[in-house]
Amino acid sequence: MESLINPLYEPWIHTLYKYIFQFCLSVQIVWGLDEVTLLNPPEEPLSDHLLEIFYSCDEPAIVQLDCIVFFETGITSTLLLKQWSCIPDDPKIKTLELNLPDWLVYQSDGIIPDSQWVLSCILLASVRYSGFDDTQWSVAAQDVATLQPKPFFSRPVKQHQLCFTWSAQILPLTQQFSMKQCPLEQETVQLLSSIYASTGENFGITKTLDPYMNEFLEYSRVKAISFPWCMFSIWIFVTRHCQENMCGVFHHIDSNNNYVTPTLFLKKSGQLHIQMNGESEESSAFVSPFKVPLNEWCQVSVTLHGKMVTLSMVCMDDEQRTVHSIENMLRFNVQLDDTEGYFVIGGGKYINGVEGYFGPVVFYRNTIPAHSLSEVVTPDVITAVNLTGWLQTCQEFNLEMDVKLTGYSLKAKQRTEPDTCLDAFHDWMEKDRPPSKSQCELWETTVPRRRQAAKLAKFLAFKHGERKVSLAAVGRALYSLSLHKLSRASSTEVVSRILPLLLQAGCLTDNRALHMSSVLYSAGLGVKEQPNKVWLLALLAAQKDDRLSLLHLGYLHHQGLHGLPTDPDLAYAYYANIAKQTTLDRLNPTPEQTFVEAVYLNNEEVLNLQTNEHHHIFQWLKHQARRGATEAEQSLARMLFWGQQGVSPNIQKAVRHYERGAVQWEDPVSMYDYGIVLLNGQGVDQDIPKALTFLRKAKDQDFVPAFNALAWYYEHFKQDYKQAVQLWEQADLLGCPDAALNLGVLYSQGLYPGKAADQFMAYQYYQRSAERGHVRGAVLLAGIWTTGIPGHVNRHPSDAVLWAKWAAEHNGYLGSILRKALDSYLQSDMFTSLLYYMMAAEAGYSPAQFNVAYLCDQNMLGFMDPAFASNCMWRYYNLTIHSQNPDTYALIRMGDLLYEGQGDAQKNLFSAAEMYTLAALRNEPQGWYNLGLLAEEGYRLPLSVLIELGLSELFLADNSLLLSTLYERCRDSEDTDSYLPCSLALFNVYFQSFQKDYSAVIKISTAVAVVAAPTIFLIIFGVLRRPVLSAN
Repeated sequence: MESLINPLYEPWIHTLYKYIFQFCLSVQIVWGLDEVTLLNPPEEPLSDHLLEIFYSCDEPAIVQLDCIVFFETGITSTLLLKQWSCIPDDPKIKTLELNLPDWLVYQSDGIIPDSQWVLSCILLASVRYSGFDDTQWSVAAQDVATLQPKPFFSRPVKQHQLCFTWSAQILPLTQQFSMKQCPLEQETVQLLSSIYASTGENFGITKTLDPYMNEFLEYSRVKAISFPWCMFSIWIFVTRHCQENMCGVFHHIDSNNNYVTPTLFLKKSGQLHIQMNGESEESSAFVSPFKVPLNEWCQVSVTLHGKMVTLSMVCMDDEQRTVHSIENMLRFNVQLDDTEGYFVIGGGKYINGVEGYFGPVVFYRNTIPAHSLSEVVTPDVITAVNLTGWLQTCQEFNLEMDVKLTGYSLKAKQRTEPDTCLDAFHDWMEKDRPPSKSQCELWETTVPRRRQAAKLAKFLAFKHGERKVSLAAVGRALYSLSLHKLSRASSTEVVSRILPLLLQAGCLTDNRALHMSSVLYSAGLGVKEQPNKVWLLALLAAQKDDRLSLLHLGYLHHQGLHGLPTDPDLAYAYYANIAKQTTLDRLNPTPEQTFVEAVYLNNEEVLNLQTNEHHHIFQWLKHQARRGATEAEQSLARMLFWGQQGVSPNIQKAVRHYERGAVQWEDPVSMYDYGIVLLNGQGVDQDIPKALTFLRKAKDQDFVPAFNALAWYYEHFKQDYKQAVQLWEQADLLGCPDAALNLGVLYSQGLYPGKAADQFMAYQYYQRSAERGHVRGAVLLAGIWTTGIPGHVNRHPSDAVLWAKWAAEHNGYLGSILRKALDSYLQSDMFTSLLYYMMAAEAGYSPAQFNVAYLCDQNMLGFMDPAFASNCMWRYYNLTIHSQNPDTYALIRMGDLLYEGQGDAQKNLFSAAEMYTLAALRNEPQGWYNLGLLAEEGYRLPLSVLIELGLSELFLADNSLLLSTLYERCRDSEDTDSYLPCSLALFNVYFQSFQKDYSAVIKISTAVAVVAAPTIFLIIFGVLRRPVLSAN
């Protein structure tokens, strides 16, 4: 509107100025006063503005024009723009070009320097008289005008009328300059941009915020700590209200482990509890009058404005929108330092989370969005997953199946009821009733895709008779039926027909079916890849605490697969859940768990060691154990206790081997193991005195784990921490991972004798334990790295994820899947093996990813479509090589695929050379050999590759010298099988080099031989024909 209004008023303003000037002029003439006026100052810093200044003086003076700049940091700077002399005379008007600094007017561009954030600037015109010593000036008159600078990125770019130097042209290309050009720091922070499945346990997403690098934003943030002006927006989907008094939605923990602003909990009643803190450790809380509904997406917003706290909730149910809001005025100003401590979405160390799902969580720092509650729109990520659509479909299916189960149960009950006496009328009616056209009740009709589920419901109802059959039982039956059909499949085409059964089983709360369906959609095995369904099914199973689905989601967010954002904090939330379960599962082994073994299908030696209780290897070990071979006794017990090398877990049988090794052979390892099972009562009745006897005997033979076990006994049963610490210290010095862990726990809980709680010392012991291979040590170390220890340990989310992932991959339920896959492979059931390996591969387990790629590579029995097999190889070999310690065979095969190209794609020789180089650096002779083949084909190995190989001096050398070096490295590797082919390749290089170097000599020699051959032949022939004289 200003641009429209100002022109209408310009004539009036000029007329006003005219009268003012005339008045001032008359006053000046009469009184001779000092005067200065800025007639047309600009509203903002402009370039080349013609400024008019009215001035007069009573005596000779100086007129000075200054620009005073005020920065957000509190600094003030005065810039001298112009000076000129004033001679007593009639008042004058001076017109001058306002030359403000470029950094105040334009954007920085490499020539114009970057400026600090300017709050405002003032033009100051003054009439000044000099003092007695000409160093001090007195101001007789002055006038000011305020200029409001434009935001940095709203300023114009200066068109320089000069020739740039080369350095000035290069400067905009540098990363440092690019960072200055782009506003990397946003006042709107996406704490969570996707969806998180919360199991209702003490696991959640930890987030921290750093101070702004930009001085203006940081100044505003610090200033707003005691008077916050911000908003938190949280999307939440609650599937079940809290089972405890309160559970975590969103909370803030400070460096002293206290709840601070804001803290948002969900109460058992469904109401929201919100708590705020003030400057002097004051706190206040209130409860919302409204409740969070179940199975609806709701946006919960917490707005802070000084003392005012506004809690709002908008819930979306189909097309309906429900809005609630409440304002609460506190008696103190809320204090919020968003860089202090850390924020938690869901559950944390001190509280369990809600059961359900979290959608996007946004923190508006130093700002409150202007949109109203009626304008709230469901985020795209929630719409894409369509969780509510799945739940509504499942609800309808569950209702249908429940009706059928009830009906079939009634029918089954009627069949089992004893005969009763009926009256003659009833018999007559039954006898003369005309036959019905249909033998099925109305509730028995079903759509074709659900017919199999209905049959199973009927079968189970009649099987169990009067007992009520649950929907979960039908789901388990559907899953078992699906596996049975898949195991009989001869090609991947049958998957599309079996997938509906798996989805129906998932609807009936079978999490294994949900995970398998997610894997099929992810891998595209027999069905079209659908990333949104992959994510939806994984979320559904993970929310119910399915271990493999937790691994799957952790891996997806760790690597950023299927279009999901890479988020180490979110990945850690999933990994931490299953990692903690792994520590508990290992203490309570069950037949459903198997020890995780990294078996690669290309390793014939390891495959030949796989056995079972009827296999000749197992029988031979039993024979050796009976003869007193302690190692055989240990192997048998280990295989039976943990379920290793193909042997089914059997703790009772394992204990017998522990006992025989301990009692008959007095083996310290067996004595320790037997003592442990006696101490814990695993597979045998608990007998602590007997356990101590064997543990002390093992300790007397310097078996290090026995030190740890005895220390645990003193700590757990006797509370003798001094004796426990003494033994743990000894064991720690001998490298025991359990001892380091237990010492860390004592330091953490303040139980170390004579010492206060010390979290940093605990951290050091946890790290030592984890590096020695202890799973729980890794879990505790990761927990510290995700939050940090103020003043001692910084946050390391990426490292925390790696340790939590490593611990999670020791879970026995993952081991069970791997065992089923390996057993199927050994039984030549390639399809079932591929299916189970895919379940582990999609969970991010690298050996399983390799095995999937290997099965697709081999494609034994030809059950895979060639196009799928090719894509499968590319996908899973590629995933394998991105693991922490990839198998060299995968590097070689990935290099081969890059060399050959996929489909219409061109060969990528550079990437192929990189793969072969990585394999060669791991002392794989095939890597050296393939690099030699590339060089022989005329490909010039890049300098970067030669530098990695330590052969940079051969970059400009003759090709034969490079080839001989590569093949020599191949020949001299530790692999004896590579000696012959590498030697032959090396001989070929030498032969070709010899042929090249001496080709001229060989040609001349051949020519001479050809010319001289007839003469030599005639001479020899003549000699042979001479008569030989006899001796007589």
